[in-house]
Amino acid sequence: MSIVFEIRRRARLVIGPILGIGLVAYFAYHLIQGDRGLLAWMRLNQQVREAKATLAAVGAERSTLERRVDLLRPDHLDRDMLDERARSQLNLIGPREIVIFNPPAAR
Repeated sequence: MSIVFEIRRRARLVIGPILGIGLVAYFAYHLIQGDRGLLAWMRLNQQVREAKATLAAVGAERSTLERRVDLLRPDHLDRDMLDERARSQLNLIGPREIVIFNPPAAR
């Protein structure tokens, strides 16, 4: 009977630290792997960096397009830009001109 008593006494001494270690392991796992853990935070930061790079690229493209549109405004019309757009839209070229096709830029 003393063996069973000794096992119960030692089990009571060990159960607290085992539960504590289990809780620490549980929270440590979720700190790293959870929905709001460190890995999710790093993925989110990477997505933010990619979005900022995309924003910068789109902003540069927009400013380029705005400059081209400004050249076609009625108050200060650029004749070269008007000639370029008219030839592009009407598919016209002069008799001594050479057409060089550039592939569209990859996005």
